[in-house]
Amino acid sequence: MRRVNLRKPSFDAPNRKYCAMTSALLESRLHSLPLLARGKVRDNYAVGDDRLLMIASDRLSAFDVVMGEPIPGKGQLLTEMALFWFERLKAIVPNHLTGDSPESVVAPDERAQVVGRSMLVKRLKPLPVEAVVRGYLAGSGWKEYQHNREVCGVKLPEGLANASKLPQPIFTPATKADMGDHDENISFERMVEIIGEPLAVQVRDVAIELYRSAAAFALTKGIIIADTKFEFGLDDAGTLTLMDEVLTPDSSRFWPLEGYEAAFQAGLNPPSYDKQFVRDWLEQAAVDGVAWNKQAPAPALPPEVVAYTAERYREALQRLTA
Repeated sequence: MRRVNLRKPSFDAPNRKYCAMTSALLESRLHSLPLLARGKVRDNYAVGDDRLLMIASDRLSAFDVVMGEPIPGKGQLLTEMALFWFERLKAIVPNHLTGDSPESVVAPDERAQVVGRSMLVKRLKPLPVEAVVRGYLAGSGWKEYQHNREVCGVKLPEGLANASKLPQPIFTPATKADMGDHDENISFERMVEIIGEPLAVQVRDVAIELYRSAAAFALTKGIIIADTKFEFGLDDAGTLTLMDEVLTPDSSRFWPLEGYEAAFQAGLNPPSYDKQFVRDWLEQAAVDGVAWNKQAPAPALPPEVVAYTAERYREALQRLTA
């Protein structure tokens, strides 16, 4: 039997009783459309030759491992937030939304799996790199900085600490990993080798503009977007198009402004509205007395971790869209 040692995370969670939602979608099952792929969170179905139905499940991944316990309501929250940002940022770059209703392409008995958690999108040729933009030093970027004062080949000043604000946002691409594998940070030069210089420059410039616009807006709502990743594809005309998800707690680090300074001064990860809470718990979790090795299967998430994570996702959405 697996025994998981639950310890208090590295920041204080509110002392309250948790009331988790009773239903969750761990995996969609549609009979009316062919399944193309199941990602870490999304299930993608073909709709003809030119569209995809993307269903956001309630799965959660951390350290590139999918947890066995869903986060109830997470898929709806991710979808609502992504749609909010797609609308807000559409003047910067085209996105993959078709404007059609997802419920219109499935059978009546499948609509409950689709409503509120799906997007009907254009089928694109996805670029094989992720466009990561960092405004603060955190996560893998902080670890790399401690080693060589660089992040993905970008030289940074001496004297930075965990959660330091960077002098300016930096572009740090990564290669996409298959399910269960880890994404690999790469240099911009390596990205040029993969997709060519003109496209790489365009992706970098658009990604930084998207980040700057979103981060400035979020700050007015009391949220710091520490970093985020964007995914892009090309349509049949070769137009760069924003796709997948955008600026959600799954693809970004969201820090409440009011908790940032105290955590930074203490050298801690700031409180977050994203899955950092789960990452912090997993870093402390033990299975049969042995620290988790960040390989599947993951330790079972306790109900209070599941419920608190769902609550943080809801708070982020409510705060940003209020």
